[in-house]
Amino acid sequence: MDEVALTLLRLLADDAPAAELAAAADRIAVEDPAARDLALRIRSGMDASKRRAAELSALVDVARELASSRDPGRVLDTIVHRARTLVGTDVAYLTLYDPDRGDTFMRATDGSVSAAFQQLRLPLGSGLGGLVAETYKPYWTADYPGDRRFRHTSTIDNAVGEEGLVAICGTPLIVDSSFVGVLFASNRTRRPFSRDEVSLLQSLAALAAVTLVQVRAATETADALTQLSVAHAGVEHAAAAHDRFAEIVLSGGDVDAIAAALAELLDVWVVLVDAHGNELANAGVPDQLDLSRLPALTNGRLTRFGDHWAITATAKGEPLGALVIGGVDDLPPADRRIVERAAVVTALVLLFRRQAAEQSRHAQADVLADALSGTADPAAVADRARLLGHDIPDRMVVAVCRGGADSRLPAALDDRVVLSGRYDGDLVLVLDLPSAVTGAAELAEPARRTGMTIGVTGPAALGEGLVAAHRQAARLVGTMTRLGRTARAAAPDDLGLAGLVGAETVDVAAHVAHVLGPLVDYDARRGTELVATLSAYFAASQSPTRAAAVLHLHPNTVQQRLDRITALLGDGWQHPDRALDLQVALRLRATL
Repeated sequence: MDEVALTLLRLLADDAPAAELAAAADRIAVEDPAARDLALRIRSGMDASKRRAAELSALVDVARELASSRDPGRVLDTIVHRARTLVGTDVAYLTLYDPDRGDTFMRATDGSVSAAFQQLRLPLGSGLGGLVAETYKPYWTADYPGDRRFRHTSTIDNAVGEEGLVAICGTPLIVDSSFVGVLFASNRTRRPFSRDEVSLLQSLAALAAVTLVQVRAATETADALTQLSVAHAGVEHAAAAHDRFAEIVLSGGDVDAIAAALAELLDVWVVLVDAHGNELANAGVPDQLDLSRLPALTNGRLTRFGDHWAITATAKGEPLGALVIGGVDDLPPADRRIVERAAVVTALVLLFRRQAAEQSRHAQADVLADALSGTADPAAVADRARLLGHDIPDRMVVAVCRGGADSRLPAALDDRVVLSGRYDGDLVLVLDLPSAVTGAAELAEPARRTGMTIGVTGPAALGEGLVAAHRQAARLVGTMTRLGRTARAAAPDDLGLAGLVGAETVDVAAHVAHVLGPLVDYDARRGTELVATLSAYFAASQSPTRAAAVLHLHPNTVQQRLDRITALLGDGWQHPDRALDLQVALRLRATL
């Protein structure tokens, strides 16, 4: 081996820098040009091998880094950063394909300073990136602004110009023939891209595409597992709710327990209203709640109105009530199913309650018929009433209700009703009240509201007394109807002489006290003579002057007493009907 070859081999073996090798080769070129050229080619090959090894090592590092990330955003940032570093450009960026709009949009950048460039969208076929996306092939240029191979648009050129980019290389991201996006490396000065750099960017793009698809798949799998877990938890929650509602029904619980259970299960407040909007139960309902805007619900589906939710409790196609839920911004699907199940259970309980009430009414009507017919033993009637949960008091009043469009009574009277039902075509109530006058006062408002004419008599004991009280109440209603005193409630004493005529027996003292009581009491307290003045006034043909002469009083004094009588008895006492009742009461008082 000659000295020239030995020198060159020694330099190559020592991995001398390319500049040193080139200088040595130039010195000996005159002696052996062929040896010089061979040495430089060998060196170039060695440099290329080292570069490929370095690139391969870098790609392995990139693969490891990408494999360790499960965040799609972080994966994209890693890809563009590595592309900028490996290719050695000023800027790297990545666009993703939007199948809905049919274009690509800027998703990640590294080294970019322009906001307009970072928000750029590239239609397929437009600009360098659009051409890459359309053809699935890499393209590169040393001078993009002046390169006529690409279809320039003002939007793309303005954004590229604002970023200051000149040289651009773009390569597609493709996995299993599916286009994912485009990876770019670009420079702010004119520069060519070697095929090795393009190949490196393609390798990075392929690796990035596979990783991106895998991360997306992993994310979708994780989301699916999360949804499955949520769904499973929802099923378990719904099953627990079902067991809770079933336990309430089987233990005889009422709608109050259902409302409370629903409120606890969903951490909401609940109110149950009947078909007429009357509240039946509530759990945690705020005092200021206004249900006047509750929509008409007939389809049995959960409906939102304002800040609340509502659903009907329907049985046999008939709305029996509605559940209203609030205190929560939204109800997840699982919670909505629980509300719907609660509505079904509520409808079932309301149906049971109505059927039980109907059975109780039928049973009460049977007991009432026996009590009013006089054919059954009073003790047996009392025992049957007791089985229905009603104790028979010693004395009761009887109310006969006739006519009217609505037989519902105020809830305040519920605990006073001993027996109720239809008898001889009338609604008959047997009430635990001290007197007929009290009963008439309690039933005055329902009579006005419903248009019923109600006659109240008693009190009387179970047996013949109650039978007689019922007959008197029925006659009283007939008398009221003939007198035109309908849509009101009255005791016999309230009808004055007409009430006395229709009565089988009359308690004269009680009648007098009912008609003249306010005057008698006033005279007793004040030592006045209003009763005597009234008697003289009627005896004088209702002339204050002649009454004053009989009483040896000044007419003004008599007028003052008459004004006091008006204040005690009301303005209508001089009406012929009332005046007659007062005169009869004065006559009866004289006989006591």
